[in-house]
Amino acid sequence: MKVLITAGPTREPIDEVRFISNRSSGRMGFALADAAAKAGHDVTLLLGPVLAPTTLGDRVNVLRFQTTAELQALLEEHFPACDQLIMAAAVADYRVANFTEGKTERKKHLKIELEGTPDLVAGIAKTKSDDQQVIAFALEEPHELEARAVAKMKRKGVDAIVANPLVTMEGDSVNAILLHADGQREQPDGGSAMTKEAFAGWLIDRLSAR
Repeated sequence: MKVLITAGPTREPIDEVRFISNRSSGRMGFALADAAAKAGHDVTLLLGPVLAPTTLGDRVNVLRFQTTAELQALLEEHFPACDQLIMAAAVADYRVANFTEGKTERKKHLKIELEGTPDLVAGIAKTKSDDQQVIAFALEEPHELEARAVAKMKRKGVDAIVANPLVTMEGDSVNAILLHADGQREQPDGGSAMTKEAFAGWLIDRLSAR
Protein backbone atom coordinates (compact mmCIF):
# COMPACT_ATOMS: atom_id res chain seq x y z
CA MET A 1 0.00 0.00 0.00
CA LYS A 2 1.20 3.52 -0.80
CA VAL A 3 0.96 5.65 2.33
CA LEU A 4 1.41 9.43 2.34
CA ILE A 5 2.06 11.04 5.73
CA THR A 6 2.46 14.70 6.67
CA ALA A 7 4.35 15.82 9.78
CA GLY A 8 5.70 18.85 11.57
CA PRO A 9 4.66 22.51 11.57
CA THR A 10 4.33 25.04 8.80
CA ARG A 11 6.12 28.40 8.85
CA GLU A 12 4.35 31.47 7.51
CA PRO A 13 6.83 34.30 6.84
CA ILE A 14 6.39 37.81 8.23
CA ASP A 15 9.44 39.01 6.32
CA GLU A 16 12.55 37.25 5.01
CA VAL A 17 13.81 36.69 8.57
CA ARG A 18 10.78 36.21 10.85
CA PHE A 19 7.89 33.79 10.68
CA ILE A 20 4.77 32.52 12.49
CA SER A 21 4.76 28.84 13.42
CA ASN A 22 3.64 26.41 16.13
CA ARG A 23 5.10 23.94 18.62
CA SER A 24 4.70 20.76 16.59
CA SER A 25 7.79 18.53 16.86
CA GLY A 26 6.82 16.13 14.06
CA ARG A 27 7.39 13.18 16.39
CA MET A 28 4.00 11.59 15.76
CA GLY A 29 4.51 11.81 12.00
CA PHE A 30 7.98 10.27 12.30
CA ALA A 31 6.55 7.42 14.35
CA LEU A 32 3.77 6.83 11.84
CA ALA A 33 6.21 6.80 8.91
CA ASP A 34 8.46 4.34 10.75
CA ALA A 35 5.55 2.07 11.68
CA ALA A 36 4.13 2.11 8.15
CA ALA A 37 7.53 1.28 6.65
CA LYS A 38 8.01 -1.59 9.12
CA ALA A 39 4.58 -2.90 8.09
CA GLY A 40 5.86 -3.15 4.51
CA HIS A 41 4.10 -0.12 3.04
CA ASP A 42 5.58 2.25 0.45
CA VAL A 43 5.86 5.44 2.53
CA THR A 44 6.31 9.08 1.54
CA LEU A 45 6.69 11.59 4.37
CA LEU A 46 5.96 15.27 3.71
CA LEU A 47 7.95 16.96 6.45
CA GLY A 48 7.93 20.52 7.75
CA PRO A 49 10.87 22.51 9.15
CA VAL A 50 11.99 20.14 11.91
CA LEU A 51 14.95 17.77 12.14
CA ALA A 52 14.26 14.34 10.68
CA PRO A 53 15.45 11.31 12.69
CA THR A 54 18.23 9.33 11.03
CA THR A 55 16.42 6.10 11.95
CA LEU A 56 14.06 6.51 8.99
CA GLY A 57 17.00 5.87 6.65
CA ASP A 58 16.12 5.12 3.05
CA ARG A 59 12.96 3.19 4.00
CA VAL A 60 10.92 6.40 3.74
CA ASN A 61 10.88 8.96 0.93
CA VAL A 62 11.11 12.34 2.71
CA LEU A 63 10.05 15.55 0.95
CA ARG A 64 10.30 18.91 2.69
CA PHE A 65 8.00 21.93 2.95
CA GLN A 66 8.04 25.23 4.83
CA THR A 67 4.73 26.99 4.20
CA THR A 68 1.12 25.87 3.93
CA ALA A 69 1.24 26.69 0.22
CA GLU A 70 4.26 24.43 -0.29
CA LEU A 71 2.55 21.58 1.57
CA GLN A 72 -0.57 22.09 -0.52
CA ALA A 73 1.46 21.78 -3.73
CA LEU A 74 3.10 18.56 -2.50
CA LEU A 75 -0.27 17.08 -1.54
CA GLU A 76 -1.76 17.89 -4.93
CA GLU A 77 1.24 16.23 -6.60
CA HIS A 78 1.49 13.06 -4.52
CA PHE A 79 -2.01 12.32 -3.21
CA PRO A 80 -3.45 10.96 -6.50
CA ALA A 81 -0.97 8.05 -6.45
CA CYS A 82 -1.41 7.08 -2.79
CA ASP A 83 -3.86 4.69 -1.15
CA GLN A 84 -3.90 6.37 2.24
CA LEU A 85 -3.15 9.88 3.49
CA ILE A 86 -2.46 10.42 7.20
CA MET A 87 -2.51 14.16 7.83
CA ALA A 88 -0.48 14.56 11.05
CA ALA A 89 1.11 17.93 10.19
CA ALA A 90 0.16 20.98 12.26
CA VAL A 91 -0.89 23.33 9.46
CA ALA A 92 -1.23 27.03 10.25
CA ASP A 93 -4.77 28.39 10.31
CA TYR A 94 -3.50 31.84 9.31
CA ARG A 95 -0.70 33.34 7.25
CA VAL A 96 0.64 36.88 6.98
CA ALA A 97 -1.22 38.98 4.42
CA ASN A 98 1.24 41.87 4.46
CA PHE A 99 4.53 40.02 3.86
CA THR A 100 7.52 42.37 3.74
CA GLU A 101 10.43 41.91 1.35
CA GLY A 102 13.76 41.97 3.15
CA LYS A 103 13.84 42.51 6.90
CA THR A 104 11.21 44.54 8.75
CA GLU A 105 12.66 47.47 10.67
CA ARG A 106 12.51 46.96 14.42
CA LYS A 107 9.67 49.01 15.95
CA LYS A 108 8.06 49.36 19.36
CA HIS A 109 4.77 48.17 17.83
CA LEU A 110 4.31 46.14 14.66
CA LYS A 111 0.92 45.44 13.13
CA ILE A 112 0.60 42.18 11.24
CA GLU A 113 -2.46 41.43 9.14
CA LEU A 114 -3.40 37.76 8.98
CA GLU A 115 -5.54 35.89 6.46
CA GLY A 116 -6.91 32.37 6.64
CA THR A 117 -5.08 29.52 4.96
CA PRO A 118 -6.93 26.94 2.83
CA ASP A 119 -8.22 23.85 4.62
CA LEU A 120 -5.82 21.32 3.09
CA VAL A 121 -7.50 18.20 4.52
CA ALA A 122 -10.99 19.20 3.38
CA GLY A 123 -9.69 20.19 -0.03
CA ILE A 124 -7.84 16.94 -0.63
CA ALA A 125 -10.71 14.82 0.75
CA LYS A 126 -12.99 16.23 -1.96
CA THR A 127 -10.71 14.75 -4.62
CA LYS A 128 -10.30 11.24 -3.20
CA SER A 129 -11.53 8.15 -4.99
CA ASP A 130 -13.53 5.34 -3.38
CA ASP A 131 -10.38 3.26 -2.84
CA GLN A 132 -8.46 6.02 -1.05
CA GLN A 133 -8.51 6.84 2.67
CA VAL A 134 -7.90 10.22 4.29
CA ILE A 135 -7.20 10.31 8.02
CA ALA A 136 -7.02 13.63 9.87
CA PHE A 137 -5.87 14.68 13.33
CA ALA A 138 -7.74 16.90 15.79
CA LEU A 139 -5.97 18.64 18.69
CA GLU A 140 -8.61 19.84 21.15
CA GLU A 141 -9.37 20.65 24.78
CA PRO A 142 -9.97 17.39 26.74
CA HIS A 143 -13.51 18.26 27.92
CA GLU A 144 -14.77 18.65 24.34
CA LEU A 145 -12.33 16.38 22.54
CA GLU A 146 -14.65 13.83 20.95
CA ALA A 147 -17.49 16.20 20.10
CA ARG A 148 -15.20 18.66 18.33
CA ALA A 149 -13.30 15.86 16.58
CA VAL A 150 -16.50 14.28 15.24
CA ALA A 151 -17.71 17.67 14.02
CA LYS A 152 -14.35 18.27 12.32
CA MET A 153 -14.41 14.83 10.70
CA LYS A 154 -17.84 15.46 9.20
CA ARG A 155 -16.98 19.00 8.11
CA LYS A 156 -13.78 17.92 6.37
CA GLY A 157 -15.26 14.78 4.81
CA VAL A 158 -12.49 12.42 5.93
CA ASP A 159 -12.70 8.69 6.59
CA ALA A 160 -11.38 8.85 10.14
CA ILE A 161 -9.89 11.26 12.63
CA VAL A 162 -7.48 10.89 15.53
CA ALA A 163 -8.65 12.96 18.51
CA ASN A 164 -5.80 14.23 20.71
CA PRO A 165 -5.85 16.37 23.86
CA LEU A 166 -3.74 19.55 23.68
CA VAL A 167 -1.01 18.12 25.93
CA THR A 168 -0.01 15.80 23.07
CA MET A 169 1.91 18.61 21.34
CA GLU A 170 5.59 18.39 22.32
CA GLY A 171 4.75 15.56 24.72
CA ASP A 172 6.30 12.09 24.89
CA SER A 173 3.00 10.22 25.23
CA VAL A 174 -0.46 10.28 23.70
CA ASN A 175 -3.92 9.31 24.89
CA ALA A 176 -5.84 9.45 21.64
CA ILE A 177 -9.08 8.09 20.20
CA LEU A 178 -9.59 6.88 16.64
CA LEU A 179 -13.02 7.88 15.34
CA HIS A 180 -14.37 6.55 12.04
CA ALA A 181 -16.91 8.16 9.72
CA ASP A 182 -19.13 5.06 10.09
CA GLY A 183 -19.44 5.76 13.82
CA GLN A 184 -16.92 3.22 15.08
CA ARG A 185 -14.77 4.35 18.02
CA GLU A 186 -11.43 2.72 18.85
CA GLN A 187 -8.97 3.38 21.66
CA PRO A 188 -5.87 1.32 22.52
CA ASP A 189 -5.23 -0.22 25.92
CA GLY A 190 -8.53 0.88 27.37
CA GLY A 191 -7.70 4.54 27.10
CA SER A 192 -4.31 4.48 28.84
CA ALA A 193 -1.58 6.89 27.75
CA MET A 194 1.15 5.34 25.61
CA THR A 195 4.26 6.50 23.80
CA LYS A 196 3.75 8.10 20.41
CA GLU A 197 5.77 5.27 18.86
CA ALA A 198 3.51 2.60 20.39
CA PHE A 199 0.38 4.49 19.39
CA ALA A 200 1.68 4.89 15.82
CA GLY A 201 2.16 1.14 15.51
CA TRP A 202 -1.36 0.53 16.81
CA LEU A 203 -2.86 3.13 14.46
CA ILE A 204 -1.13 1.77 11.36
CA ASP A 205 -2.38 -1.74 12.23
CA ARG A 206 -5.96 -0.52 12.72
CA LEU A 207 -6.02 1.52 9.52
CA SER A 208 -4.48 -1.31 7.50
CA ALA A 209 -7.08 -3.72 8.84
CA ARG A 210 -9.85 -1.55 7.37
